[in-house]
Amino acid sequence: MANRTDPLAKSIHGTNPQNLVEKILRTKIYQHTYWKEQCFGLTAETLVDKAMELDHVGGSHGGSRRPTPFICLVMKMLQIQPEKDIVVEFIKNEDYKYVRVLGAFYLRLTGMVADVYQYLEPLYNDYRKIRRKLADGNFCLTHVDEVIDELLTKDYSCDIALPRVQKRWTLEASGTLEPRRSALEDDFEDEEEKEEEDQARDTVETDATEKDYYRGRSPIRERDRDRKRDSHRYRDRDYDRDYGRGRESDRDRERDRDRERDRDRHRTRDEKDYGRDRDREKERDGRERERRDRDRGRHRSRSRSRSRSRSRDRRDRDREDGDHRKRRDRGGSVGPRRPHDDDRGTREETKKRKQKKERKADGTDHPDPEIAEANRLRASLGLKPLNV
Repeated sequence: MANRTDPLAKSIHGTNPQNLVEKILRTKIYQHTYWKEQCFGLTAETLVDKAMELDHVGGSHGGSRRPTPFICLVMKMLQIQPEKDIVVEFIKNEDYKYVRVLGAFYLRLTGMVADVYQYLEPLYNDYRKIRRKLADGNFCLTHVDEVIDELLTKDYSCDIALPRVQKRWTLEASGTLEPRRSALEDDFEDEEEKEEEDQARDTVETDATEKDYYRGRSPIRERDRDRKRDSHRYRDRDYDRDYGRGRESDRDRERDRDRERDRDRHRTRDEKDYGRDRDREKERDGRERERRDRDRGRHRSRSRSRSRSRSRDRRDRDREDGDHRKRRDRGGSVGPRRPHDDDRGTREETKKRKQKKERKADGTDHPDPEIAEANRLRASLGLKPLNV
């Protein structure tokens, strides 16, 4: 039958190679149209043509879990079991990236642990983009190195359970594999060699310069020596040529010293003036702070005196209301009022009018509370009220 494994095929991991695919997915593949029409009668030679037509990778998708052409070709390779050399050529193919991924997936399912690490790890350097079909039927963008990393580190890929492989450090410890060497290490080694050569060259040049300096052959030292010699020669020649010109040069040096001294004196004076200005600013800030505190205290005293006057007026009104209520209760609603009650009310009214005149004369009944308080203070000090 078309779904039967090749009789010459060897068992993989102790079982039929097709059993590496779960039964449900295997049944879906057998029922798919692509398997019946495109994969029927394929051999190891003709399988390459179908692999070159792939445009995406993936397992099954959709509600009915339809398999992709990629997983159908993986199933066909498990059925016919091509030679290892053919699979290796699939992996080394750099022109068709989906052929490379197909060979890597098949080798991960059927290969030995050492072969898996040996042939799949170099694919970490392949950064080409490939399309992958998700379970919901949509496509996503991934890369070849990401698929290889999934094959080496994950347990499932494309809806197939991958055989378990040992960790790399275990194989290195047992001597089965050599330590992995990255392709970028060569570039790093070249850069390190260049840096070491530059450092060695700089060290040699520095040592040579220091030796020449202490031996008296340094260009800097010779230049300094020439300058000193020229300066002595010119000074002696000028002195011998004209004594007066030497005196003028002395006066110029004295004038320069005086200018520097004046400049230092002005700088010191400016620093002192700057210190005085800072002291004046501090004093000014202190006076402003005291004035604000004094104004704040005056405002508080005014508010307290205003509240006292309000409470005093309230007590007077309550007292007057109480007196009026007492007079009404005492006189009653029957019979005429007593004469002495009228005299008492007249005296109180006269007293209130007198107090009102006094407040008006003192200015304490001014509508502005601040002016009234100021007039009250001035009255206590024996000063005239403010006529505002």
